[in-house]
Amino acid sequence: MAESVVCFLFEQLSIWLQEQQKLIGGLRHDAEFIRGEMGQMRAFLRVADAKEESDLQLKEWVRQVREIAYDAEDVLEKYIFQFAHHHARGFRGSLKKMYTTIKNLNARDEITSEIQAIRSRVENASQSQQRYKDMYATMLPGSSSTRATANTWYDGRGDALLLEETEVVGIEKPKKQLIDWLSATDCGLKVISVVGMAGLGKTTLVKKVYDDPLVKVNFDHHVWVTVSESFRTEQLLHGIIMRLVEEVKQAPPQGLETMADVGMREFIYNFLQNNNYIIALDDVWSINAWEAIRYAFPRSSSRGCVIITTRSSDIANAACSESNCHKYPLQPLPAQESIVLFNRKAFPGSSCPLYLKEISESMLKRCKGWPLAIVLIGSLLATKNNRIEEWQTFNQSLCSELEEDNFKRMWKLLSLSYYDLPYYLKSCFLYLSIFPEDHMIEKATIIRLWIAEGFVEAKQGKTLEQIAEGYLNELSNRSLIQVAETTRDGRPRNFRIHDLLRKCIIAKSREQNMVFVNSQGDTRWPEKIRRLAIDSSINCAHQICCFENLRSLLLMRAVNSECASMPYQMLRSGCRLLKVLDMRKAPLDTIPDEVFRLYHLKYLSLRETKVQVVPKSIGNLKKLETLDLKGCWVTELPIEIIKLERLRILLVYRYYGGFNAYLQAEDVQSFKAPYKIGCLLSLQKLCFIDANETVVIREIGKLTQLQRLGITKLRRDHGKELCPSLANLTNLRSLNIHADVGEALDLQYAVSASASTFPFLRCLVLNGSLDTLPEWIPSLNALTMLRLSWSGLREDPLEFLQVLPNLLILGLDCAYEGEGLSIKAGGFQRLKRLNLMGLRRLGWVRVEEGSMPRLEELMVRDCKSMAELPADFRHLTNLRLVWFTDMGREFVEIVSEERRRQGDQWKLAHVATVRFLNTAAGVIRSRAVDENVDQRFSTSDVDYPDFIGR
Repeated sequence: MAESVVCFLFEQLSIWLQEQQKLIGGLRHDAEFIRGEMGQMRAFLRVADAKEESDLQLKEWVRQVREIAYDAEDVLEKYIFQFAHHHARGFRGSLKKMYTTIKNLNARDEITSEIQAIRSRVENASQSQQRYKDMYATMLPGSSSTRATANTWYDGRGDALLLEETEVVGIEKPKKQLIDWLSATDCGLKVISVVGMAGLGKTTLVKKVYDDPLVKVNFDHHVWVTVSESFRTEQLLHGIIMRLVEEVKQAPPQGLETMADVGMREFIYNFLQNNNYIIALDDVWSINAWEAIRYAFPRSSSRGCVIITTRSSDIANAACSESNCHKYPLQPLPAQESIVLFNRKAFPGSSCPLYLKEISESMLKRCKGWPLAIVLIGSLLATKNNRIEEWQTFNQSLCSELEEDNFKRMWKLLSLSYYDLPYYLKSCFLYLSIFPEDHMIEKATIIRLWIAEGFVEAKQGKTLEQIAEGYLNELSNRSLIQVAETTRDGRPRNFRIHDLLRKCIIAKSREQNMVFVNSQGDTRWPEKIRRLAIDSSINCAHQICCFENLRSLLLMRAVNSECASMPYQMLRSGCRLLKVLDMRKAPLDTIPDEVFRLYHLKYLSLRETKVQVVPKSIGNLKKLETLDLKGCWVTELPIEIIKLERLRILLVYRYYGGFNAYLQAEDVQSFKAPYKIGCLLSLQKLCFIDANETVVIREIGKLTQLQRLGITKLRRDHGKELCPSLANLTNLRSLNIHADVGEALDLQYAVSASASTFPFLRCLVLNGSLDTLPEWIPSLNALTMLRLSWSGLREDPLEFLQVLPNLLILGLDCAYEGEGLSIKAGGFQRLKRLNLMGLRRLGWVRVEEGSMPRLEELMVRDCKSMAELPADFRHLTNLRLVWFTDMGREFVEIVSEERRRQGDQWKLAHVATVRFLNTAAGVIRSRAVDENVDQRFSTSDVDYPDFIGR
């Protein structure tokens, strides 16, 4: 972590030295010296970060360097704040300038003194560094061992190899699947990767498979090798050779100890040629480990299997690039098996007493099926002799207990993944501690926060958002976070971090002075807090602190009365260096004046507050990149907003009535934009803007970086100006257009029907009457989601839409007035969900064989003229869910009779679930695979968040 802090300071100093050409006295010289020394420390800090756990003196040195970097950044930004001149004119302006000059001279002296003090600290740290460099010289870049590791303690990973079958829980299903793959008789090399987070039981599972008699008998040679995070190619190959020759009681090849890598690979290849073999590579940490040995295994003349365990999906995917391969993502234990494992550890030889059942369930809920946590917690509770008062105390203080010796194994096992992270991901990972327990981590939100914090390094050819999304994917691939929810087209939308892993990174984040998250039992806060996340579900009483170093202030839940005044106190206490201010759901009617004095502010969220007005002073926030007013009552922005030249995200809208089945024009509250909105050339997201004047529509065309655009209150006569403006927006990913009440959409003007017009557009929503379908829609090759509402089309739109090559979701809501729809053979080759709603005159749907081969969900709602099921549904073999909602009585009676009479020959007999819903009656009638059930209807069957966005 210290490395990432130092790297950030190094980059900031580089930029600052370029921009500030007229530094007084020796300030520039001192700044250059600090930059140079910090640059030299970066490489060694990569080693030191990993070794500090086993060397307390080194840990203290790393802490000092980290604090120097933080303090230097503080001074740098104080300088920028003090000398960010505001030009003033006239007599008053001259007096103000004179006063400011005198004041700035004093500030310059103070800052110069602080810089010189930091230089002295840097010199001392540089002298100390040499001692550690000598000690860990073999681990520096360029040495024979470049991979740092903190594994000088016993982590217990090897215990999994010694477990008896009776000690293992929940492996029957994955074990059977792996054995089935291994038992296949096809020749060639087969690679199986078992991937999952630390402590899920990957090694345990694969060892039981490896030792199974059914597997043993199928292979002539058996090798088990633990690779580990500190592997060396020659040691790995040497280990495989020794196990091969030992199994057949053969002497090692002559000269093995001095043999080159190529020679060892050749020996293994020849040894295994024309034989059946199984090689288990346990705990693979890098793609290099696989690439170093993959060609040592014969492919054509043998039947071989390599089975890998890893925490990284990237490694699993790389290993599974062979023609015959399988990937098994190991999942947490199901609830019942979690209970079995917990009871086995907490109550050895007996069962759970009734009086401890509720507490047991509470702790198991927090474990979320994580075997490592279940075993550690259960084993510790076994020492408490079933005393309920001790169990209750432990349950209430589980977070603090993680710091005790009993839980060091958990953190140390997880810390291997942390120390293996590249430096730029360590800050990002620890930053996730800001989110409360069980909180959904919205991809869009965390990306904006990381960018505002300065964690995302710019790369040529990519936006910061794309780079940050890559960071998220990398953390997910390393099994440190899990995808909790995806969009309908399969992209991650929300992530989740395991509660106990979160508690570990909270402790690490506090230790690194990265983020302070207020938690239960906090009686004393740190002297210096740089990032503060307030969980208002917890008592917010605290010792008075100095917040002048505060960079980020985040309210992570709806603010209770106890915490309501805290942000105001902090803002008034002089925290002028704030970059991030997230006050979502705070009890705010107006934006505090102090906010507009935050010169460094990059991220401001007032989401779901009662704020109605944005004052003109918003123009003071020159560095602002994200302004999130979603869910507020703001309906207009002042002209001063155009001063925010760095603004990338502008969200000012509100939904009424949630995600309604039928999206009305008045369901979205948008905002009136100033007529020069086109000055905000950095904008990437703009939602939702009133098309109140033609000049605003023209201005939209200047925003060529836009990726998401939402427009409301469009009139028919606006189309002539809008289409040329849209033609300029070649970076669009999402476009949402709503006509004004009683108006039609006229989008037939030239947007260019070429595929290059909107090459990246994935989501399109058109809400309003259309004379005909815009000619440019069928050319949208990247389109995955399309929703047409209240279009009133008279020609069958599916004839034109079914050629879209990547369309996954199609919704027609009151969009068609014809009597029939026809889907021809070859149409909608990737469509997964089709919604037909409010098509009152629709009598029939024809589905030809060869169309919609991937359709999974069909919803037909309020199509009262439909009298029978569409024909030829049998070929839709992937269809798993069908909804019929608010249909005519005749339709329900005919379909019910068909199902009764035809039985297994019914055209929807292959569909797992068919549901009939009458929203007025509030009852779902559902036919599942083997059952008929009635259940109360409690949630809307229509959900369009994919079309709405974040």
